[in-house]
Amino acid sequence: MSTLNPNGATGESTDRVVSPYPWAPGYYPSDRPTVVTTRFEYEDAHTLERYEATGGYEGLRAALAKTPAEMAEEVKNSTLLGRGGAGFPAGTKWGFTPQGVWPRYLVVNGDESEPGTYKDRLLMECDPHQLIEGSLIAAYAAGLSQCFLYVRGEMPLAHERLATALNEAYAAGYVGTNILGTDFSVDIVLHFGAGAYVVGEETALIESLEGERGMPRLKPPYFPAAVGLYGQPTIVNNVETLANLPFIAKEGSAAYTAIGTPTSPGTRMIAVSGHVERPGVYEIVNGVTTFRDLLYGDDFAQGIRDGNDLKAFVPGGGSAPWFTAEQLDVPFEGPQAGAAGSMLGSGAVMVMDSTTDIPAAALTLVRVYAPESCGKCVPCREGGTWLYRLVQRIVDGHGTDADLDTILQVGESICPGDMPHAASERLGLDAVPFPYKMTTICFVGPSAYVPIHSALTLFPEEFEALVTKRAERRHIPVSPGVGDSATT
Repeated sequence: MSTLNPNGATGESTDRVVSPYPWAPGYYPSDRPTVVTTRFEYEDAHTLERYEATGGYEGLRAALAKTPAEMAEEVKNSTLLGRGGAGFPAGTKWGFTPQGVWPRYLVVNGDESEPGTYKDRLLMECDPHQLIEGSLIAAYAAGLSQCFLYVRGEMPLAHERLATALNEAYAAGYVGTNILGTDFSVDIVLHFGAGAYVVGEETALIESLEGERGMPRLKPPYFPAAVGLYGQPTIVNNVETLANLPFIAKEGSAAYTAIGTPTSPGTRMIAVSGHVERPGVYEIVNGVTTFRDLLYGDDFAQGIRDGNDLKAFVPGGGSAPWFTAEQLDVPFEGPQAGAAGSMLGSGAVMVMDSTTDIPAAALTLVRVYAPESCGKCVPCREGGTWLYRLVQRIVDGHGTDADLDTILQVGESICPGDMPHAASERLGLDAVPFPYKMTTICFVGPSAYVPIHSALTLFPEEFEALVTKRAERRHIPVSPGVGDSATT
């Protein structure tokens, strides 16, 4: 009987391995180095008592013992890469704020909305004080006067845990005025979002925080580091990015860079869903772990379900170009994934086995993105809906080869030029490296086209099998004058 498994994939119901920590659903521990999930083994990890008992806020004390410039340099030396999708070095990003312009703000992007991604939610639910401590360290190092935690509306437990943790932190003197007896003061505001996908984009999130509709701003001039929240310099960081800071502040950048590779140090959390034996969230060693390790390793997903073959997988959340088995040995390192034709994105890997209906899988993703357009950019507002309608018609068995041409034309209006895709020996295709060009302000429009383009490029025969060939257009003879011969 076909059921909906906890990983969100439809398949034959079988007994699956269950996470050993019911309070951290989907998380699987191992003997690998850990940075941000060290407390997940404790059911009460969300409390201040447990957090302090396991070294909590020691990173903040270590940071306050240094000057802000020294702490900022420590983070820069760690080469901590952003975990929200772009992978930009956090320390470098902090340095973009203009000197002598005050106040300046920190905005924490907890609006985890990319399909397949559920790591930040676990961090907020299981270890909220770690995020608060990381936010305080960032505010101190970058000279930020106030912090805003923006949490997705569909995460009520994360919101509840963060609210409780904030109350505890204020009462203990970790947040507020003269923190830990120093001259450092900062307030943290918790904001509950309404659940729009587009506010995952930093400027749309800022619009939402200001009480406006979540719509992206033009860059330039609205680069948040220069002109952000309330028109002031603003740093926007992802939840997991900030969760790394207590470790870096306490142990030092050298300890952090000792994990992983020089260009991709530390660890990162990856959510694996779909047709694997053990879907879940794993903290992996960055840069050296490959997709083969992740999907087939005994410490990770343990192979494809029911002994099936791997057909394709999405390596970085629903908006990332697809990979096939030919890319299994690509490591979790941004430049290498980009050269192979995709991105690591938000840390979500969605797996499709040999039983997958590829056009239907593409339809599932475009169905998510099409209605999420904010309407600001015409190619996204119109194009996403048309892409959804065209693929739906094909999957329903009513499509023609003209629909395939139209899909590519609509996609070209959103992402002109060569689209990134993986190499395929079967089809004789070379990889086209990431990123793509786009005619929209943000990534929502391209996100609707990427899965369709990947599916059409890597599995064209499955679409061709569903469409009928349109009849050749007939040319009607036209007589320009009486007695003249007809022309066409």
